[in-house]
Amino acid sequence: MATASPAADKVKPALHMFERGESLVAFVGLSVAGVFLATMAGWLWWAFHTQCKLSKTTNAEQVRVIGHSLSRSVEALLSADEISTLRRVVAEAGVRPNLRSCRVLLPDGQVVADSEPSRITVTNLPQTWSGHSPAYTEAIDKESVLMRWPLEATGRGSACLEVSAASDAFQTGLSAQTGLGVIAIASLCALLGVYRFARYRLRGIGAVRQALLATAAGERSIEALTIAPQFGIEAEAWNRLLREREQLRRSEVLGEARQTMKSWHGANGALGAACDGLPQGLILVDRDRNVQYANGAASVFLQATSDQLVGADLGQFISDERILAPVGQAAAGPSYKRTIVELDQENSGHPGVLRFVIRPVRREDDGVAMVIIEDITQQRVAEEARNAFLARATHELRTPLTNIRLYVETALVEGEKSKQVRAKCLNVINEESRRLERMVSDILSVSEIEAGSFKVNRDDVHLETMLEQLRADYEPQAAQKHVKLTFNLPPKLPVIQGDRDKISLALHNLIGNALKYTLDDGQVTVNVNINDGLLAIDVADTGIGISEEDIPRLFEKFYRARDKRLAEIPGSGMGLAIAREVIRLHGGNIEVQSEVDKGSNFTLTLPVGAEAA
Repeated sequence: MATASPAADKVKPALHMFERGESLVAFVGLSVAGVFLATMAGWLWWAFHTQCKLSKTTNAEQVRVIGHSLSRSVEALLSADEISTLRRVVAEAGVRPNLRSCRVLLPDGQVVADSEPSRITVTNLPQTWSGHSPAYTEAIDKESVLMRWPLEATGRGSACLEVSAASDAFQTGLSAQTGLGVIAIASLCALLGVYRFARYRLRGIGAVRQALLATAAGERSIEALTIAPQFGIEAEAWNRLLREREQLRRSEVLGEARQTMKSWHGANGALGAACDGLPQGLILVDRDRNVQYANGAASVFLQATSDQLVGADLGQFISDERILAPVGQAAAGPSYKRTIVELDQENSGHPGVLRFVIRPVRREDDGVAMVIIEDITQQRVAEEARNAFLARATHELRTPLTNIRLYVETALVEGEKSKQVRAKCLNVINEESRRLERMVSDILSVSEIEAGSFKVNRDDVHLETMLEQLRADYEPQAAQKHVKLTFNLPPKLPVIQGDRDKISLALHNLIGNALKYTLDDGQVTVNVNINDGLLAIDVADTGIGISEEDIPRLFEKFYRARDKRLAEIPGSGMGLAIAREVIRLHGGNIEVQSEVDKGSNFTLTLPVGAEAA
């Protein structure tokens, strides 16, 4: 605390010189005070009445302007039966300063919309109604302003818009003049007591000077710079300046902190941009189920723009109560329970399966629910494909094992009696074991592809020998189905570099599929051509064909076309995926052309003299 300087004490004897003329000073002071009081009283009276009149006129004009502008909107909303929008508009208008109420009435007095929702008496607006609303009226008195506007809902009936406001002219005038009265009284007291406070001026100024010197020396502590109140008005003013300076400093710090937080957490800042970049939809919903924020993915999933979502009721875009009910509970309830709902969107504009995760978010005093939307269509398809593959693989493995077991038993029982029976049994066992071997190889190949360890072992591949072996393998199957199997080979085939087993596996899948999906008495043709160092093997059939929708996904693992006729034809959905992977590892490719009920043509290409890419 600063102290008074010695100079202030030396001034005290000099101040006693005015004691002998104190009565004259008092007379002059009282005269000036009287004139001042009379002037202030007249001024306050005139200002009070002027302020009251102006306040009353202003309140009436405010109600008039609000009513005129609101009546047109209300008429349009009544005609369009937009009852929810009408009530929101009326509620928002009712929060204007000085307004007591704002409501829409039917001719029978029922309340359609009110700034206070508890006063509404009509739940659903009828299609038409009878009666006539009163003409435009104004009622203005000292306490309130009441105005009514007639409304006409096209094709429905008439109504009335009623707006009332408090006419606080007296209070406004009184409060406006209170400060002037306080100033007048303070000024009079200052005039009457100037001679008593004069001797304290120098002491107060001295204390302020000491504080200023301390500030110049680097002192910043408000406790050290504060002056005791007994040093006079200067001390109080100085202390107030110190407090205001401290408040200003704190406000600046808080402002900088808010600006920093806004830059990080604002919807238009970096965090908002990051949320818009998420593949999952993110929606924030308040306790009234109104959307406060929605990122770009949420707009896509709900098929609406961000402007349409923000501020709207979530129920306009999601009708499933399994989602809406947990959203309301998460926003309003104290529970932190998380709810997960999976919704099939087959009949919507965004087909697929969406997963909704609802959980509460607490922010200050407002209840907010967070809804995360994720498209799990591919995950569901993958799970279904994997389950279908396991079922098909189990069935496919069981069939050859059952055949092997049955023919082994037959060979043991009847093989000694008939060499033909034994030979037939051994032939079937051989075919089924080779079929089983190919299936196991397919499964192992898929595992190697998934693990990234699928490799080729390069060596010389004699195409002529390999194709002749394929012909020998599939001619019995073709003959059994009465399918004409034709191999059109050039006079001489080159020896290429590659993995014979894996190339043979790819061709087995192509030719085997052609025979499998070709009906009896059909035709399968294998054409081999070599042009410009490129080996092309075409496998054409006259089978059931493939639809345009299935062709893009034909080479996916575990995928089978959606043709109903395939349900009766065994298959794992792995063959074509493995075949394309094998050929691509050799630097080639497999392409397909097909038409439903007319057949398919698979073209396998391999470089003759080039290494795989």
